[in-house]
Formats: sequence, structure tokens, C-alpha cells
Amino acid sequence: MPRQSVLEYFRHDSRPPHEAAVVFRRGYRMVRWPYARLFRAAAAFAAKLRSHGVAKSDRVLLWGENSGEWIAAFLGCLFCGAIAVPMDAIADKAFARRVAQQAGVRLVVAGRSLPALDLPVPALALEDVDDVHNAEAGEGAAQNFSPPTFDRGDPVEIVFTSGTTAEPRGVVLTHGNLLANLEPIEKEIERYRRYERLFHPLRFLEMLPLSHVFGQLLGIFLPQILGATSVFLDTLNPTEILRTIHDERVSVLVTVPRLIESLRDQLERDLAAAGRLEKFHRNFAAADGERFPKRWWRFRRVHHRLGWKFWAIISGGAALPSEAETFWTRLGYAVIQGYGLTETASLVSLNHPFRLGRRSIGKALPGREVKLSEDGEILVRGENVAQGYWKDSRVAPALDEDGWFHTGDIADRDSAGNYYFKGRLKNVIVTPEGLNVYPEDLEIELRKEPGVRDCVVVGLERNGNAEPCAVLILRDPSADPAPRAAEAVRAANARLAPFQQIRQWMVWPGNDFPRTPTQKPLLPQIKQAAKAQFGDGNHSASAFSSNPITSLLERVGRGRALSRNTSSTLQLSSIERVELLSALEDRYQVDLSETEFTKAGTVAGLETLLQQPPASSPVYHYPRWAQSWPVQIFRAFALSLLARPAMLLLGWPRVRGRENLAATSGPVLVIANHTAFLDPAYVWEALPRRLRRRLAVAMDGELLESMRNPPQGTPFFKALWDRAAYWLVVSIYNVFPLPLRAGFRKSFAFAGDLVDRGWSVLVFPEGAITRDGNLGPFRAGIGLLATRLNVPVVPVRLSGTFELKAASKKWAAPGQIKVTVGKPVDFRDSDPPEQIAQDLRSRVAKLAD
Repeated sequence: MPRQSVLEYFRHDSRPPHEAAVVFRRGYRMVRWPYARLFRAAAAFAAKLRSHGVAKSDRVLLWGENSGEWIAAFLGCLFCGAIAVPMDAIADKAFARRVAQQAGVRLVVAGRSLPALDLPVPALALEDVDDVHNAEAGEGAAQNFSPPTFDRGDPVEIVFTSGTTAEPRGVVLTHGNLLANLEPIEKEIERYRRYERLFHPLRFLEMLPLSHVFGQLLGIFLPQILGATSVFLDTLNPTEILRTIHDERVSVLVTVPRLIESLRDQLERDLAAAGRLEKFHRNFAAADGERFPKRWWRFRRVHHRLGWKFWAIISGGAALPSEAETFWTRLGYAVIQGYGLTETASLVSLNHPFRLGRRSIGKALPGREVKLSEDGEILVRGENVAQGYWKDSRVAPALDEDGWFHTGDIADRDSAGNYYFKGRLKNVIVTPEGLNVYPEDLEIELRKEPGVRDCVVVGLERNGNAEPCAVLILRDPSADPAPRAAEAVRAANARLAPFQQIRQWMVWPGNDFPRTPTQKPLLPQIKQAAKAQFGDGNHSASAFSSNPITSLLERVGRGRALSRNTSSTLQLSSIERVELLSALEDRYQVDLSETEFTKAGTVAGLETLLQQPPASSPVYHYPRWAQSWPVQIFRAFALSLLARPAMLLLGWPRVRGRENLAATSGPVLVIANHTAFLDPAYVWEALPRRLRRRLAVAMDGELLESMRNPPQGTPFFKALWDRAAYWLVVSIYNVFPLPLRAGFRKSFAFAGDLVDRGWSVLVFPEGAITRDGNLGPFRAGIGLLATRLNVPVVPVRLSGTFELKAASKKWAAPGQIKVTVGKPVDFRDSDPPEQIAQDLRSRVAKLAD
């Protein structure tokens, strides 16, 4: 019997309750929600909506980052019949407010980091959707839940599209629209269900926003059908994505073409840094035409890096360049493309993962009619097509008189039924000869040039017709990029037909094009800049005035007035520098050297840094092997047989305040003042057994790395001793590097990984052993770590060891060395890191005698 609503996929007993439904990063932690928790939170949120007077067909704005809470809020709207109005987290406040007003929302659910919309309706924090205090009520609601009565024509959501060439409009999607896409996919999945059990659970790394209907399909609905896990990441940094694919044992990456290209570039940069790029290119050329097993073996290093479970990339949101598809396919991965729009509930056609049509957007899914008009436009008709757009509390029709939806996109179709995307109809350039030039064809040829990092071709009007104009972003900077741009255009023209020739071109003044949330270039802005460059009397050069870096500066500065003068010194705190560095890496999808970033003290300096090839950063090694069970056994014996007897001889400590940890099971963040080299041993002794047996210690990263890899010129026996000392200190005390100058972001991320695996972390926030016995200032980074690890912070005070050292004594009477353990304290995400660092220093200071 056909389903009547998508809600039928989400019954509380539809999945094993302890299987992971969603994994998402918050701060430096990976949060894991099983199905039981997701459904409980959704049911509890539905009850909360009802308590706010939200009834069936009322609209609710959902505005925030991808997370378990976002999915729970979306499902909560389904549970009570409310219509969700999803909004991308990076949307402008004015736009979000206008959408909320246009949709007539009854409630706003937004992330705490987003600005208030100042609307006369209630607002809830997205992070409060999973209310732990209502766990029992939520569990009862989930158990007793019965789906509301729905018709396939009832609305589920209103998605305001962020198109590249038109004003955003609210597309009304119904249960029937979504089911028309889900049901044929579900039917096909059943044919392969027995094979899925061999690889269960599948894990999807979802890099599209859940506000995007394609993101919902792959991040919410398809995982539910498969019993898969959705993994969300809060960064577009290629290195972080590659690491997450491996660490989270991701099966399928869901993303946009631009990020697929960025991942390819990152792999090649890493191969170049390791001196293996030339060999890789030889292998890549040799793999052309080889069968899959041989190609897989040839690129086994890449497969090892990404993990043995990773096998497919799903590309959506835009057309994937053929060279990017060729790259990943030749490496042995399935690259799956589809085609659709918000108006078609995300899908019109889709490549079958086991019967791929190279360079195509797949075949039309069952249950819909697809045809090409005389000018090649894709027309779609079927239940998956939205009936219209939300306007003035009603639905304005989107179909023609025969029920066809005109997509505005152009395609070709081969004899096998595969469609090949050609571009947007309104972007077609009609030359003075009356011939059609498709910008995508020209962009394909331009991207073949090694000096071109990205490009867009727009049409500039000339006497009622148009001519193609190429807008280029070059890979390497130079004082005069014009000759290299001209050479790239000349080489592309040599491969193009005479009527396709590019006669005008310009180098984009920024480091990247302005983009939509799904990373499509914003063509109107780019075209306006091109018109300003070549002049038609209607535009001024002000089109160049926007600078993405200054926009990021304002966001990092939380609205503070920051200078737009590119030569002005950046007035940023240490924490704001960390946030700006992360934001720049996400915006431009590169890895930046923290050392070089620190030197770039102006906006102009940052622009120069972004244009340069990525510099090599200091390399620090993060020893996961130190947490393996053989090393844990060795550590237990070493600490019991060596460290404790040594403390008995040097001075057995007097421990006070251990009772403060009676109710703490861990993991925790332990912070302590630093008085002597043996401080970790004394802190270890002061902690309860349940915490001390799983404790990792942060150590001076520069010192630790110099022990592991002694500098050139170090005497042989000294180098041998240093290496042996490195392995001993890592094995016995489970230390990891925390650099004082650069690279600490990766150390903080490793600390988050340790906590995720159940380990507590010990950090000395002063950063160095005291020189005068006084408590030094705490580095602001400890405040960042305290909030983003989201675990209790345990302050510890050591006393007596410095006085012993100052008196040149080697032995102390029992109890002369004191370790005082304070009460655990929790901090909120909204607390300023500098304020947290001062608060923790105050707490440690108060633990003194």
C-alpha cells in the first residue's frame, strides 16, 4: 500500500534504538546520537511546539548549522503537522527576517550564535531541542506516538531557494513531492539490501546544508531507509574532511562539485609535500583504461588514507567538471551525479551507483515524465514537481497549462536515456551570428589550463546580442597576471569552434567568487563586475568594492567596527585570530600556515597569503598508538613500578580535595599550575583511579617534536637518547604535543578526539614551568578548549615542588609536596574564552595554602 506521508519512515520502532542515527561535530567533540535519542528528542520537540500553540499547517523557521538538533526539530515539525521553513546558517539576517515575515511563521528556532530576528513571535534556541530534563517525557511521547492523519498533498516545508540568477522564492513541497522521489529509490535499494548487510552501517558524510532539499534527501531520508548514519562536519577545510572520512569510517561523501575539486587539490598538495606527486601522475596516466581491481591496487595508498569503507562520492548542487569526475573514478571511487531542483523535490534524474553513465546526470527516475523542448530545455511533469510558490499565504502556480515545469536548464539525451547537462537557458549567449554559445562548454576548456584555478563565463550584451567574457581566478599570483590569463584564453580558444571564441576576459580581483550556500558562483554579481570592467555606460567600478575578507572580519568581530582599510593593522584578540583563520580556511578551502597567518597583520597581507601556494606548516605527531591496550598495560606497570616508588623517594604528596571528584566519572579536562618536570606524575597520583587510568597529558609541542626528530647536527648518542626519551615519555605518561607558537588548533582537535574516546586531558595553561614560583597568566586558548570540549574542568594546585627546587633539595618529607583538587566547573559556549581563562586562574590561585 502506498505511503501517505514521509512521517511513516520515522516510527520510533523502525530502527534499532542503539544504532547511531547522526554524528556531528560540536566544538572539538564528535557528538553521537542513536536512533532512540533522535526520535525521543523529535517527539519532545513536537510536544513543545504544541505547547506554544503551533498547530497543523503553521509555519516554523529552522535556522542553524547541520546537527542532531536540526534533524530533531525538522522531525518534530513533521510529528505535529507544522510546516518547516528551513534557512541556511550563513543566510543574512535581513534575508532570514524577510523570509520569516513572508512565510508568516508562528515560531523561530535558531542557533544561539545567530542574530535575533526581532519578530513578534516566540523564539527557541536550536541547541535546546534535545532537552535532557525532558528525557523521560520525550521517551514516553516517542513510545506512544501515532502518525497524524496526512494526505500526500499536505505541505511538509517551504524551501526558499538561493538561486544564482533570480530572487529567492519559497517552494512549497508536499508529502507526495518527497515520496515521489523516495519510493523509487527505496524500491531499488531493496534489490541490494542483502549486500548492504555486509557493510552495515553505511555512513554518509553530508556536506550540504540541511536547508537544501538535496541535503535533506541524503542527510535525513535516505539514511533512514538504509538504517545508515549521517555525519555532519562544521568546516569545509579539505584536510579536515579527508581526516573525517578516515576516522569516522565514512562510506559515501555527499557534497558539491567545488569541494570535490578542493579535495583533489589537497590530495595532490599532500603528495607533493611527501615527494610522491610525480610518481602519482605517472600512475594516473597508466591507469587510464585499466580494470577496477588493478586501479584500486595502484592507488592503495589513497584508499588507505581515506579508509577501506569509503567507496563513493555523490555530487549535487551544480554540474561536476569532467576532469574532477575522471580523477576520482580513475582512483577507484564511484562518482554519482544526479539532477534536480528544489521545485522537483531535489531529483529528476540520477545515476545508478552500479551502472554509471560517465559525465552524465543519469536517467530519469521512475514516476515522472521528462522531455526536452525544441531549444533543449528540460521539462518535467509528475508528482515530484511542486505545485507552486508561496506568495501572500497562498500557493502561486509553477506549471504551464499542460502541467509541465520548465526547469530553465538545457541538456542533451543519448540513445540509452542518459541526460547530459549543458547549462542554464537564461545563461545561453546568443552571438551576433545567431548561434548559441553555452558558457559551460567554454568553462570546461578554460579549466583544462593548469594556471586556471576557477572560471566563469558570462555574456556581455553587444548591440542586442552578446559575446562571451571569461572571468578567471589564477592559481599562482604575480605582479602582472594579464599575460598568463591571455595565454590560458588563447589555449582554450584553440580547442573551441570559431563562433565560441572568447574575445574578452578579466582576472577576478578577489581570491574567490561570491557564492551561494551550495557553492555556486553568484552570476549576477560577477556579470556586473565584468560590465564595470569593460563598460557599457550603466555600471561603475564600484562592483569591485566588496571584499569577502572584510565580511569575515566583521563576523569574527561580532559586529565590532573593524577597519576596511586593507593596510590597517588587524585589531584582533588571540581567540578572534583562531576564528578568523578557521573562517578563511573554510571560505577558500585551503590549509593556511599559522605562522604565516600571524605575520600577515593586515587585510592586504591576508589577501597576499591566500594567493600564495600553501606553505608547509610545522609537523607534529599525535600518537594514537599511546592509547592502545598493549601500551596501556605497559603504562600501568611503569607508573606503578617506577613513578610511584620515585615519588615515595622524592617526596610523597599530600592529596586534598579528591572527594570533590566523587560524582565525576569522566572524561574531564584537568588544568594545573606548572612547577616542575614531575608535575604530571603528582597530578596523576591525586586523581581517582577511574580517571588516572585514562589520562592524556599535553606537553610542549616544540620540545616533544625535537625529541622525536632531533635537529641536524645533534651528536649521535644525544640524538639516540632523545629518541629513546620520546618513546618512553609518550608511553609512560601518554603525552601529546601542544605547541606554544603554531599548530595548536590540531592539538585541540586531538584533545577532542581523546575525549570522544573516553580519555581525560591534563593541560598546564601557563605554557611553561614557573621561574619564580608565582602563578603565571593563563593562555586564552584554555578558555577555548574548556568550552569546545564540553566536559567538566577540574582545577588542580601543586605546591612544594618549586620550593624544593629553589632550596636545591632533592628529597622532601612526606606531605611537604601538596596537590589540591578543586571542584569541577562547567562553562557555557557563550562564555568568552579570555574570561574563562581568568576564571580558571582565579580558581587555581584560591587552592593555595
